[in-house]
Formats: sequence, structure tokens, C-alpha cells
Amino acid sequence: MAKQPNILFIMGDDIGWFNPSCYNSGMMGYKTPSIDRIAQEGARFTDWYAQQSCTAGRAAFLTGQSPIRTGLTKVGLPGAEQGLGPDDPCIAQVLKAQGYATGQFGKNHLGDRDEHLPTMHGFDEFFGNLYHLNAEEEPENEDYPKDPKFREKYGPRGVLRCKADGNGGQTIENTGPMNKKRMETMDEEFLADAKDFIKRSHDAGGPWFCYFNSTRMHIYTHLKEASKGKTGLGVYPDGMVEHDGHVGELLDLLDELGVTEDTVVVYTTDNGAECFTWPDGGTTPFKGEKATNWEGGFRVPCVIRWPGVIEPGQVINDICAHEDFLPTLAAAAGDNDVVERVKKGGKIGDLTFKVHLDGHNLIPFFKGDEAESPRKGFAYWSDDGDLMAIRVGHWKVTFLAQNTEINPRTPVGVWQGQFTALRAPLMFNLRSDPFERGPESIEYASFIAHRMFLMVPAQGIVAHLLGTFKEFPPRAKAASWTVSDAMDKIGTASPNQN
Repeated sequence: MAKQPNILFIMGDDIGWFNPSCYNSGMMGYKTPSIDRIAQEGARFTDWYAQQSCTAGRAAFLTGQSPIRTGLTKVGLPGAEQGLGPDDPCIAQVLKAQGYATGQFGKNHLGDRDEHLPTMHGFDEFFGNLYHLNAEEEPENEDYPKDPKFREKYGPRGVLRCKADGNGGQTIENTGPMNKKRMETMDEEFLADAKDFIKRSHDAGGPWFCYFNSTRMHIYTHLKEASKGKTGLGVYPDGMVEHDGHVGELLDLLDELGVTEDTVVVYTTDNGAECFTWPDGGTTPFKGEKATNWEGGFRVPCVIRWPGVIEPGQVINDICAHEDFLPTLAAAAGDNDVVERVKKGGKIGDLTFKVHLDGHNLIPFFKGDEAESPRKGFAYWSDDGDLMAIRVGHWKVTFLAQNTEINPRTPVGVWQGQFTALRAPLMFNLRSDPFERGPESIEYASFIAHRMFLMVPAQGIVAHLLGTFKEFPPRAKAASWTVSDAMDKIGTASPNQN
């Protein structure tokens, strides 16, 4: 492994924990040999946490912070004001300061204003889209307003090609909309640019960071003719096989360039499976799905190949999370104290940041120098910005719960239904009950009653977590899909206004 490894980070979209064949052991009837190769030549993680939405999971990776701190918990929509802000360090800025070439290709989903774009946050170049797929195809809906002013204000911007100018600015080229037809081969466009970036960066001789974000497998899946029917199992399996082929092309390129042993490769996704759109949706054995408080909303597939650091062929059960990538990859690049430095108010390149990073450097654990992951727990935040649950070790304590996902009459209730505040929390031992089925048992009430000793410690852990917000308050409020924001503005309006 080179002193400063190249980094290839592949982020799928709405890929279920059970969808790669290295996780389902072939039970779903198709194979993902390229994703499986990363697992075989590296490690497969069972308890890796993303977030409950696309925007939140991507923000956690890029910033090393729980999305509640950045306000990026809710799925970003066209025209919304929320996005990645200037006060939050981005992993690209950290790596750029260590001499890396940085490129992002594919879905961003962290705001659609110019100041939110990746090339304003440490990326040398970006070619990609800014939203989830179903937002991209909305202008083709027969009921979409025909007024051009509506689309200008609320519609998707199109697929952008951006370059940082080296002076704090950027150039932006709109290559046109991502319509349904373009969606059939959009990932191929992103893949071509990602491969070109890797080749150019390799020829330049310096380390590089390539962040590849596929549009697969977010709804709605529009496949080219050559991909249809590949598995005989439907649109999602066909899409997964196509997606795995793109992963394989990237791995093959590393082999061709002779940099396989000098490159960290990560494959993961942004959030738990979106099950309510099945058969064009992901699969997970865990309770719940994307946008819920349950494990199915947060646990994701994650496989990492890191020659010289991770012993091949491992299955790792320790708790890890997307927030851990920033300090881990920063340390790999040579920045070993970024967490403590920015907590005090420190520089990354020419910029100064004062933030609380929630991630941990996992390298000592990966190398075997430490027996356990430094991450001992995880906080589950809703897309509205509420603390739903905490995990500490084996134990999960749930304060807010949503059960609408089990109602077959209202599947969209996952997004519409309220979370119920519990007067006494649910408790789960995620080793003996990883799928959170305890409440189905006639013994569950007794199980809870005999473990009430967990309640006060859980309250103390929450108090400690919330205490970090005194010095580091959230820099933006979570977005809302209700009228709550408008009502808040009414409540804070000047009493002299009429």
C-alpha cells in the first residue's frame, strides 16, 4: 500500500442490506460478483450504519458529522434552501489539503444552489445530478405545471458539469435534463467521466479520491434494452446486475493501471432499503425501511478492500458508521488529528472550521492493533430532526417509533405517518434480537420489566450527546414537508407587521 493510498468510494442509491449477493448468499437468485469481490478481498460489515434518507447518509459520509448538526436530515427537493454549508468541512477539502486530486461523479443530493455544489466544497470537478430519480422525472408528469416560471423556481436543474477554478469559484455547465430516456444510460455517462478522472489523475502521479455515486437503485428504474430480462427476476434484480457491472469496470481499471494494491475501495449505500416500492425497491431482513426508526432504515451493506490494512475475507460485526469515513480516510492521507483540531477551531487547507466531528478513526481497528471498533454506539435521528433511538453496544433503546410500514393499505405511510413518543422506551438486544421482533413475543413485557435498569443510563447517554450541542449547536434546521416552517415564520414575525 502506498504511503498515501488512492481512494475509490462507490455509493449506491437505496441498495438494500440484502441485495448484494455477498449478503444474501445467493438467496435472491442473482449474483453481484464485483461487489462480492471487494468483500472477498477485504471485509464485509454487518453492523454498518448510514442514515434514514439519501441526503442524510451522504452528508454523514462527506462531513463526518451526524446530519442533525448540518440540518441535512431530510431528503433534498428541488428549490429547497437546505444544502451543504460553508461552515461544514467536507472530506474532499481534507484530502485536497493533503495533495489529492478530487472528483465526484453521479448523484449529489446535498442542495441545488450554486454554493452547495461539490466544486465549492473541495472537489476539483463534478459531473452529476442533484436529486433523487423520481424528482428528476417529475417534469414529464402530465399534471406538472406548464408555466416555465414554475419549473424555473421549483424544477430540477439538470445534470451539471462543474469545475473548481482554484480561486474559490467554479464553472457550471448544464448538460441537459435527466429525463426517463437518459436515465437508462445515465450511470454509464457518470462511469465514463469517473474512469477518465482516474486515468488522468494516475498519469499526473499524485494520489486521487474518486467519489462515484450511481443512480441505481433508486426509484424509478428505467433500464436500457440490453439490461432488461437479464435475471428473469424483475426490474430491481436486472438493475442490480447492471449496477454491479459498473462496479466491475472500476475495479478492472484499477487492475489495468496496476494500482489495485495502492487503492482503498469502499462500496456502500446511503440509507436503508426502500421496501414500499417493491418490486422496484430494496430488500432487508431488518424491521422497517428507509425513513423509519427501525434497523431496516439505517443498516446498509458496506464492503471495504484495503490492502495492507484490512485482512482479506473478514466478516466484521462491530459497530461502524458513515461518519467514521472522514477521520479514517483523513488519517490514511496523513491528517491524523482532524477531529481534535477542528473541535478547537483549526485549519483544513486555507479554511478554518470549528465543528464537532462525530466520526472515529477506524484504522487501528482495521489493522488489528485494537480489538474492537472505537465506535461504541449510534444515534438514530429522524428526517424531521428528532432523536428516535440510541444504540450502545448490544443494546438499542427506542424513544420514538413508527409502525405504519406494516400497514399494506397505506404503504406511503412510511413518509406520512407520525412517530409515536413512547412513555417508556422499547428495548432490544441487537445480538439476540437483531431484527427487532421482540414486541411480537408474549414474553416481551416481562423482558422489558426485568431490564428497567437500562433506562436511567440511557437517559444519561442522551444527555451527554445533547450536551455536545451546547458548544456546537446545529447550524441549520432540518427541512420539513409540512407547513411547520411557514407557521414558525408567522410565530417569529414582528408584532408590528400586518
